[in-house]
Amino acid sequence: MTVDIVNLLKERVLILDGAMGTMLQQKGMTAGECPELFGINHPGVLEDIHRQYIEAGADIIETNTFGANAFKLAEYGLQNRTAEINAETVRIAKKTAGNKALVAASIGPTGKLLKPMGEMVFDDLYQAFQEQVIACEKAGADLISIETMIDIGEMRIALIAARDNTRLPVIAHMTFENGRTMTGTDPFTAALILEALRPLAIGANCSGGARELIPVIEMMSRATGTYISVEPNAGLPKLVNGETVFPDSPEEMAEYALRLREAGANIIGGCCGSTPSHIAAMASVLKGISPRRRSVKAYRALAARSRHVLIGPEYPLAFIGERINPTARKKLAQDIRDGRMQMVVEEARQQAQALAPILDVNMGVPGIDEAAAMGSAILEIQTAVDLPLSIDSTNPAAVEEGLKSFVGRALINSTTGEEKQMQLIMPLAKKYGAAVLGLCLMKKGFLNGL
Repeated sequence: MTVDIVNLLKERVLILDGAMGTMLQQKGMTAGECPELFGINHPGVLEDIHRQYIEAGADIIETNTFGANAFKLAEYGLQNRTAEINAETVRIAKKTAGNKALVAASIGPTGKLLKPMGEMVFDDLYQAFQEQVIACEKAGADLISIETMIDIGEMRIALIAARDNTRLPVIAHMTFENGRTMTGTDPFTAALILEALRPLAIGANCSGGARELIPVIEMMSRATGTYISVEPNAGLPKLVNGETVFPDSPEEMAEYALRLREAGANIIGGCCGSTPSHIAAMASVLKGISPRRRSVKAYRALAARSRHVLIGPEYPLAFIGERINPTARKKLAQDIRDGRMQMVVEEARQQAQALAPILDVNMGVPGIDEAAAMGSAILEIQTAVDLPLSIDSTNPAAVEEGLKSFVGRALINSTTGEEKQMQLIMPLAKKYGAAVLGLCLMKKGFLNGL
């Protein structure tokens, strides 16, 4: 289906479909079965679910690929069928949708945690998402919907993988509980980090239902001019007579849909517990309604996992702590050369205690693998403090390793106006959503007029 989704979003609120797992269970999927394989083995069931959501008024249906990454499929011994499962599931959705709806490839979390919280590193998760999104695009998906991400670090990797390896628009949904993700990110900070990675839309899904997500969407809509997407549960689930029950009726979800639109949402659907009846009720009240016009200030900002720093004359001076630099410091240089990073971490702690809002990280020790040292240092620093970091190196490999290891929106310190240097640094800033500190220098001196 060839549709200019950006123009559609300017004209009206778009409707996403509702829960997949809830519907599969109603259709006979048992506990412990692989939902993605169940859908392939019962294509008629999957087609019927998609058809019901389209008839309910969904502009976008999501594929049954939420857990179809290699890590999740490995739980069923299906990791070697990752590309096949994603491709076949997208084909089923495309066949059903025809020209009636767009098809979004649903991409869920791997269930793994990044270092230092877990054992994964950037490349581990990137490869899993890369395999999945490539298969989905080849099979004909119109866009990608990343969902239910509890960690901004994993979301960041999934979004980078999608942007690197496909040409599809991407929607990025985080999940919040009591105003923060499980790993501590608030909606405003999440929006600042994700906006820099240039998705089509950012937002939230699942969580405690629409009641909890209204303030989340309000906060995100104040932080960014990017389109906003939301998929709430049908209320906070309750256990009744041994069964999980989602309390919000279609009529209640329709009322919440109007409030979410007023909060700034451009794309609205449902998550756990929502059915075609819920989507039909929401579509009926949103039909033909234009999105709320937002006038959002463009923020200059850096961010770590759980905090951000706004930069500008109206904010406190965003000075940079420069103590993690081995120049003329023999003990620190030896600590870095030995790979211990004990002094590096202690310097980070002391500067955080002295209220430095941003920390510079420089691993410029002659004769070492600077890229490896930079990655190691940034991982270790994040175990001790949660502050935005400035990656200080003239080595592009070291800069990239730092950007991979840091969870947030980093500063690259620094580049000049020389063409060669710009060609090395600017693509990294674009790919990883980093800011750049530019020096007003050229090969022959200062830039003209400065």
